Amino acid sequence: MTETPPADHSVSTAGDVGGVDGRLPTQGGDEADARDHEVAYDVVTTPVLVIGAGAAGARVAIELAESGLEPLVVGKRDYGDAHTTWAAGGINAALGSLDPEDDWPIHAADTLNEGHHLNDPEAVELTAKHMPDRIRELDEWGMSFARTDDGKINQRYFGAQSYRRTCFVGDRTGEVMLETLIDRAQALEIPYRENVMITRLLSDGTRVDGAVGFDMETGDGLLFRTNHVVLAAGGFSAAYRRHSSRDDENNGDAQALALEAGARLLDTEFVQFHPTGMVGERYGDEWDGRLVTEAVRGEGGRLYNSEVSASDASGGSEALSASGGERFMERYSPDQMELDARDVVARAIAQEVREGRGTEHGGVYLDISHRDPEYIRERLPTMVERFEGLGVDITEEPMEVGPTAHYTMGGVDIDFQTGETGVDGLYAVGEAVAGVHGANRLGGNSLAETVAIGKLVGDHVSEQVTAGDDAPTVTDSQRALAEREFRALADLAASDGDVAPRTLLEDLGEVLWTHAGILRDGTGLRDGLDRLAELRARTADLRVDGDRTSRSFEYAVDLSMSLVVAEVVLRTALERTESRGAHYRTDYPETDPAWRQNLIVTADESGLSLQRRGVAGPSEPVREALAEGYELDYHHLE
Repeated sequence: MTETPPADHSVSTAGDVGGVDGRLPTQGGDEADARDHEVAYDVVTTPVLVIGAGAAGARVAIELAESGLEPLVVGKRDYGDAHTTWAAGGINAALGSLDPEDDWPIHAADTLNEGHHLNDPEAVELTAKHMPDRIRELDEWGMSFARTDDGKINQRYFGAQSYRRTCFVGDRTGEVMLETLIDRAQALEIPYRENVMITRLLSDGTRVDGAVGFDMETGDGLLFRTNHVVLAAGGFSAAYRRHSSRDDENNGDAQALALEAGARLLDTEFVQFHPTGMVGERYGDEWDGRLVTEAVRGEGGRLYNSEVSASDASGGSEALSASGGERFMERYSPDQMELDARDVVARAIAQEVREGRGTEHGGVYLDISHRDPEYIRERLPTMVERFEGLGVDITEEPMEVGPTAHYTMGGVDIDFQTGETGVDGLYAVGEAVAGVHGANRLGGNSLAETVAIGKLVGDHVSEQVTAGDDAPTVTDSQRALAEREFRALADLAASDGDVAPRTLLEDLGEVLWTHAGILRDGTGLRDGLDRLAELRARTADLRVDGDRTSRSFEYAVDLSMSLVVAEVVLRTALERTESRGAHYRTDYPETDPAWRQNLIVTADESGLSLQRRGVAGPSEPVREALAEGYELDYHHLE
């Protein structure tokens, strides 16, 4: 993608101050001063606007460009600096490089099993069917996959997968994949505009006519006029106190924007807690929750607590590590061990820590030092380098890890053949949406979804674009709605209360971690909603330090998005009175067959509304694969 300059069209206007409807109320400060602020903004027209510059957005844009269109891609960060780069371990496709018996129906069956059969079967099957071609496509575009001795694309084990299906580039898979997609986009000269934050979609609730935001470097307003908007802005795991994302991404932008535009959200109670995040008390607050890739366990890494049982001490088991602890997954999952489903492993770690068998820093040990040091350096170079910088040689000693909020299975409800959201002109893709992963995501499927579904969405959107979409006109009503948002943003920037946005974001993260974390119950969820209401009240005393180019203002906008998704998560988690996948209710610990239904969230002037929807069944080939009962045999790694 090539960087595009600002548009020439600029307008100044002033008028009544509006609130950011559904998000932050009108903030504190001198309202008269806010009204006097002139709102300068550029108008940019484009046939298709893609919001989000990670793998999903890039793959949509590539498909659009190859269809002869010139979409505009906007992202919040510098070019190439998207969350995709943090997906380290690999990408799934039933290539059969090492296990020829693997096939797409088995991949689909593993995905449905991991998702506890709450997935959209069509979404799952489309992803599994198309992934071998997408891997070969990435290979043709220059992605440097690891190779077997005979030149095939190599594949490794990943949690809860029946076969070695995860293609990889060491432990830098997402980073290299995004580089490959960007190289392709640049070759196609796709326009890209970085450091742009979208704060509202131009929508009357039935169709979308563009988007409104601002340039994070200049603070200037931006009105994007288009008849086709693709949301590819990620998930909302960073709303949690402890998470694997950076603080300034995955704040729920896509979900909040879509909900306010009239779209539906789905499965938002399902938040995946990755078992192995770095422990901040051991490595420093800046590393707290940072992901230790599943590739460590996929290459044979083992989990240990701080206890030593009598049989271990006498040498009666293989359970001792360099840490001297017990290999506790033998008690929780003797067949799949460390490569059981992520929700299972995360809860096991939480249980060990809660019962006093964790490290002094509140984690457990992850050890791969039994493998050959050169093998570790070849397969896990990023992990080796990161921990070396912290004084830990993982070829000789264990890492300290604990669960961290990592991925959100919930998101925008779409048609997976088209990306359509039910709001005309609005499409969504990637972690922004729900459906592929159900109640828990199969490791290696996040990158897979971005390119498999991204291509399909790009192909469909290209067919919807007509000649008149190249430079659509801006109507008076569209301009009025945009200017209302610009005035609201000016008012937000003028807030001069006593509470910093970052403080409220941290408090919100604590609310979610405490009340909607790995273990949940009705009392805690209701308390979380009460605390959320208190947080909303405190936004009336918000203080923004600096102008619209400041991090303080950025955090204030992030807060407005995260408050929306936090309420949705708490309400849907309270509604689902069972335990399924990543959603574990201690007051309803069993899975209830009657709850094999999706929860759908809509919003209107009266607030949020929740409905249930049944889940369709898979196709015959996938039903046959499910009946066969394929399952990972962990002991192949021993």
